[in-house]
Amino acid sequence: MGLLSLFNKELAMDLGTANSIVIYNDQVVIDEPSIVALDKTTNKIMAVGKRAQQMDGKNNKTIETVRPLRGGVIADFEMAQHLIRELIKMTNISRSFMPPALRMVICIPSGITNVEERAVRESAEQAGAKEIRMIHEPMAAAIGIGIDVLEPYGNMIVDIGGGTAEIAVISLGGIVCNKSIKVAGDVFNENIIEYMRKQHNIVIGVRTAEKVKISVGSAVSELENPPDDYETLGRDLLTGLPKNIMVNYKEIAHALDRSIAQIESAILETLADTPPELAADIYKSGIYLAGGGSLLRGLDQRIASKTKLKVHIAEDPLRAVARGTGIALKNFNKFSFLIK
Repeated sequence: MGLLSLFNKELAMDLGTANSIVIYNDQVVIDEPSIVALDKTTNKIMAVGKRAQQMDGKNNKTIETVRPLRGGVIADFEMAQHLIRELIKMTNISRSFMPPALRMVICIPSGITNVEERAVRESAEQAGAKEIRMIHEPMAAAIGIGIDVLEPYGNMIVDIGGGTAEIAVISLGGIVCNKSIKVAGDVFNENIIEYMRKQHNIVIGVRTAEKVKISVGSAVSELENPPDDYETLGRDLLTGLPKNIMVNYKEIAHALDRSIAQIESAILETLADTPPELAADIYKSGIYLAGGGSLLRGLDQRIASKTKLKVHIAEDPLRAVARGTGIALKNFNKFSFLIK
C-alpha cells in the first residue's frame, strides 16, 4: 500500500469564485485567491493566487489579471486550466521521478449545467488529473459542518460563497430541493462600489470594496457590538483627485439590503418546496450557514427573523465546503453515490 501511494495521489479541491482550497492527506495545503496574472506580451503566466491578487487593479498595460471563475462556474477555460495546474504544483505532490496518477474530487454548484460541469472536468483533465469526480457544494458543506447526510432527517444548508448562494434541503444522502442564485460575495462588492459612487461621489476598486465589506459589512442596521467606522480611499468623481471618507456599518447594510433580500427570498422559496416531514425536521434543527458570506455581521439574525427558524453559523465557514470535499474523498466508499 505504501508503494502504491507513491504512484496514486488524491486531492480534494474547492474551486471557488473568490478562493480555491486544496486538501491533501486531510490537511488544507493550499488556500489561495482564484486569480491569475498574465504577461500579455509573452502570453505566459506570471503569478497565481496571492501574488496575482496583489497585482489586481495595480497592473500596467502589459499585465492582465484574470479571475477564471464567475458566478461559481468557469468563465475562462484556458485560465482555469492554468489555475488548477498551478494549484496542483503548489502541493508539491508531482515532484518525483514519476508523476503520480492523480484522483481529484472537485465541488461544484448545485445549479451547474452539464456544459459548465464538463468545463470543470476538462480543465482538471488538462491540468493533469487522471480521474475527476464531482460533489455538489451544499452536500460538501453539510458533510464539512458535521451533519450526517445519510440519515433520514431533513437539514437545510445555505452556502454563500463568492459567486453563488446555494440553498438546499438534504436527506438520505441526496438533495431533496435546492436553489442556486448568483447573488453572493462578488455581488456584495459590486453593491458597495455602486453605493460609494452614488452616495459619496467616490470610485473604489473591488479589493477596496472587499476590505470595506470585511471591516464594516453588515446585514442589519442595528448591531449590539458595531464595528468602528472604516476609512475608505478612492478617486473623487468630480475632481479626479484621491479622496478618503469614513464609512459606517449602517451605510453598508443599506447598500447590501436588496441583495440580501434576494437570498432571503431564495431561502423562503426552498422552504416552500420542502416536503412536510422534512420541514418539521428543519423546524427542530434550524438552518445552517456556510461560506464566506455567512460571516457578514447580523446575517444570521436577519435570516432567523425572516424565517422564524434557528440559524447556526458553521465553525470555520470559509472552509466548510473544502473540508466536506476532503471527508468525501477520504471516505470514498461511504460517500461514493454522492460523488459523480
